[in-house]
Amino acid sequence: MFNFKTSNKHTVNNPTDKELKEEGNRLFSYKQYEKAIECYNKAIIKNPVVPIYFTNRALCYLKLKQWDKACTDCRRALEMDFNFIKGCFFLGIALIELGSFDEAIKQLQRAHNLTKEKKINYGDDITSQLRRARRLKWEKQEEVRQNQEIELLSYLTKLMDDDLSRKISILPKPSDNEHEIEEYESCVMELKNQKEKYSAELHTIFAKNDDRRKKREVPDYLCGNISYDILRDPVITPSGITYDRKDLEEHLMKVGHFDPVSRQNLTVDQLIPNLALKEAVEAFVMENEWVNYYCTL
Repeated sequence: MFNFKTSNKHTVNNPTDKELKEEGNRLFSYKQYEKAIECYNKAIIKNPVVPIYFTNRALCYLKLKQWDKACTDCRRALEMDFNFIKGCFFLGIALIELGSFDEAIKQLQRAHNLTKEKKINYGDDITSQLRRARRLKWEKQEEVRQNQEIELLSYLTKLMDDDLSRKISILPKPSDNEHEIEEYESCVMELKNQKEKYSAELHTIFAKNDDRRKKREVPDYLCGNISYDILRDPVITPSGITYDRKDLEEHLMKVGHFDPVSRQNLTVDQLIPNLALKEAVEAFVMENEWVNYYCTL
């Protein structure tokens, strides 16, 4: 299993914790996650105070979809180093899979903030998971809301049925007189028609609300080309491509002075505000207040 070089200080039979970690990394690269875990286990036994050994093992658990174990390892790593980005990042991913969206968002947001503080480029890896966590939380809330609306519609429909039965029950009962029977039946029919009218209006209201909910998506043209979030401060580059100013300035500072899409040379002073798109975004947000929660990083 091991592929260690021998030295004067150690042998194949007694690898150091760092060598065990490197062997685990090698096995991980070949997708041999169980064997990699064995190496990280041994590295941890030799040196149990190195956070990266735990996050490396946590990443194996993520690949094996063993979410609880991944969470445990990440928490142990964060106990040793509260500002360990990988600990927050991997923990956030595991928490998403466990359905703990609030804590996942908290951990991923912390990882995102730490990358900016330490000026480390994680690309879109962390922000994409953060958006995913928020989207799944939103979908879960929408599912709960939808179920509540279905229950409410059923409850209101039953109330109308009960009200119809009550109104019919208090109508004077007709005798054998044909005129009275016709008048009674006419009243019953009028009550039923009224109930059906109200029922149809009620279903229309709920259907319209459901249609609005289905449309809760941010159009692609309102999203940036870097973080893919809604454009809060859109700017145009000389290449004619629009970005969010914050995202683009961060790219220029951390990655390089070039347009991320066209790859042309670019500096901050060349950015031009896209006022038309900014107005469109503001109008969309005003009509869709949920965007303020769903899309904000």
